[in-house]
Amino acid sequence: MGANIFHVAMYPWFALGHLTSYLHISNKLAERGHRISFLVPRNTISKLEHLNLHPNLISFIPITIPHVDGLPLGSETTADLPFALHSLLMTAMDLTEPIIEDSLRMLRPHMVFFDFTYWLPALARRFGIKALHYCTISPATVGYLISPERKLHEKSLTEDDLIDPPLSFPTSIRLQPHEARRLATVKDYGKGIAFTERQLISFTSCDAIVFKTCREMEGPYCDYLERQMGKRVFLAGPVLPDPPTSTLEGKWVTWLGGFKPKTVIFCAFGSQCILNSSQFTELLLGFELTGMPFLAALKSPIGAETMKLALPEGFSERTKGRGVVEGDWVQQQLILSHPSVGCFVTHCGSGSLTEAMVNDCQLVLIPQAGDQFINARIMSGDLKVGVEVSKSEDGLFTREAVCNAVRVVMDTESELGQTVRTNHAKWKEFLLSQGLENSYVDDLVQKLDSLLKS
Repeated sequence: MGANIFHVAMYPWFALGHLTSYLHISNKLAERGHRISFLVPRNTISKLEHLNLHPNLISFIPITIPHVDGLPLGSETTADLPFALHSLLMTAMDLTEPIIEDSLRMLRPHMVFFDFTYWLPALARRFGIKALHYCTISPATVGYLISPERKLHEKSLTEDDLIDPPLSFPTSIRLQPHEARRLATVKDYGKGIAFTERQLISFTSCDAIVFKTCREMEGPYCDYLERQMGKRVFLAGPVLPDPPTSTLEGKWVTWLGGFKPKTVIFCAFGSQCILNSSQFTELLLGFELTGMPFLAALKSPIGAETMKLALPEGFSERTKGRGVVEGDWVQQQLILSHPSVGCFVTHCGSGSLTEAMVNDCQLVLIPQAGDQFINARIMSGDLKVGVEVSKSEDGLFTREAVCNAVRVVMDTESELGQTVRTNHAKWKEFLLSQGLENSYVDDLVQKLDSLLKS
């Protein structure tokens, strides 16, 4: 390829979705002979080792999390904590700066990939190391929320500010008032710094920005950010997760195997999303209302002692044989590819959407927080590959709304159902097209090489 072999340090935010996303790109780089030092909380290494496809080139460097008052002992990732304590984990991560300084001094990588640690570019520069913001969220989300056009250094954004996109934003994506309200309430994320300020510093102080996307899907947003941030924007392509080396658990093989192809609803809301009890109930009753078989992999709702106690009265008896609610982790990637699964109800996390786009299941979108709102607009609007569940002005959905969205995407006769089905098939074919991913990663390697020489 004409590029030199280089050494990359990785230091993502301590959320499993970020850690696994960074490990995916690490695998793609290691596949091409590049060396990776992956800085990660000590006890979290065991949760990632099975995803390391090149242990001879990808080394996990254990990081001890400093103590922060109020942070439960042993907490290392956002999966260990309720959302209200995530800011304390960010504070702890900020306190690792001296540890990371020692690590960079010892490791001497050519470059470091980071996201939330806004202090890392200045630190890397002292050692002559390039700092690249490897962003796990979409360029559309970054452009909408964190564009310099927003003048974030001058004021905090209000709900009214966030409803509309920045003036020169390339599309007409808008937020609902309840979504803007939720985003406007995210203030400090770590000690003494607002989340938006943290991100803006990260983007404007790095040497280049890397997005996990394709120009064919999000090109206008990438161009917009390159202009606004005054930084080179590199694209890594879709960075699809490698096929699982494990097989689907026997109980799911048996259960899913009892239904006809493309008839089962699969619902999963990720490791961090926890619904309140009323929305949990509406979601499950919506599945019941469809009359279709379903598998819902959800955390117990807020305040529930057990999953069994959280289920609607009589629900288990009425849906026996066709409905399962699972509170433990499930093999999402393998379930999505099962022939019986015809619909995926998702919270619109970027990792889940990537997995869904390369399978045949139709998408029902119920975004819950942060970048998920913009992701849902891209899926339902720009790409037209899914249907978003309608919500009230206060952001709540009903069982009828859930049922209607599922029926629309599963109905092969409806116009909207045909549209999303056709578009999903088109984008799936594109993402899996021979050579696409390799060409993007090879191009990224060339750009990283040229950056090192600049």
